Amino acid sequence: MKLSPIVAQLRLRCSLFAGRVFGGIDWESLEDASKLPMPAAYVIVTDDDPDPNKYQNVAAQDVKDGFDVCVVLEAPDNKTLERVDQVHDVRALLHLALVGWPPMPNYDPVEYEGGQLVLINRYRLVYRFSFSAGWTLGRTKGSDPPETWEEWQHDGFPRLEGIDIDVDAIDPMVDKNLKQQGPDGRIELTMKGDLPQ
Repeated sequence: MKLSPIVAQLRLRCSLFAGRVFGGIDWESLEDASKLPMPAAYVIVTDDDPDPNKYQNVAAQDVKDGFDVCVVLEAPDNKTLERVDQVHDVRALLHLALVGWPPMPNYDPVEYEGGQLVLINRYRLVYRFSFSAGWTLGRTKGSDPPETWEEWQHDGFPRLEGIDIDVDAIDPMVDKNLKQQGPDGRIELTMKGDLPQ
């Protein structure tokens, strides 16, 4: 899954961050950048989880892509619970911005997976909210571009224009002068079917 649509959606829908929404591959690579003004959010790719292939004759797998939104807030000051309560408020904002939204074409809507405290110190609190969205590997229409090697290979085959069938009957049409039992090597029936292109 691409991160740029998610980052753009959060910048558009979550004014709390004032545009301070960034993306990366893991939290460690973003941790130094997280010292920017707060509150801020960092979108991180987490995993993709494929199901086994659904069919025996064609590649088609359901895949769930995961991502985290790590939110950096000012640390609680032990005098008031407002900053702790802000985690709940931020979660509600993220749900409003992401849950039910399809992040890319051919993706299912985003689902919420849960949250977890990542870091807390005297200055900041980092809380991770996990989300996922599913998609299917393998095209659904023949006019779509190939998504697998098998589809690419099949696209290189010539189009099926028709079928020719020759029938050599076993019995009772066998020619006893040629053989006692069929098939005798003589074609008794020929069929041809052209397929519209």
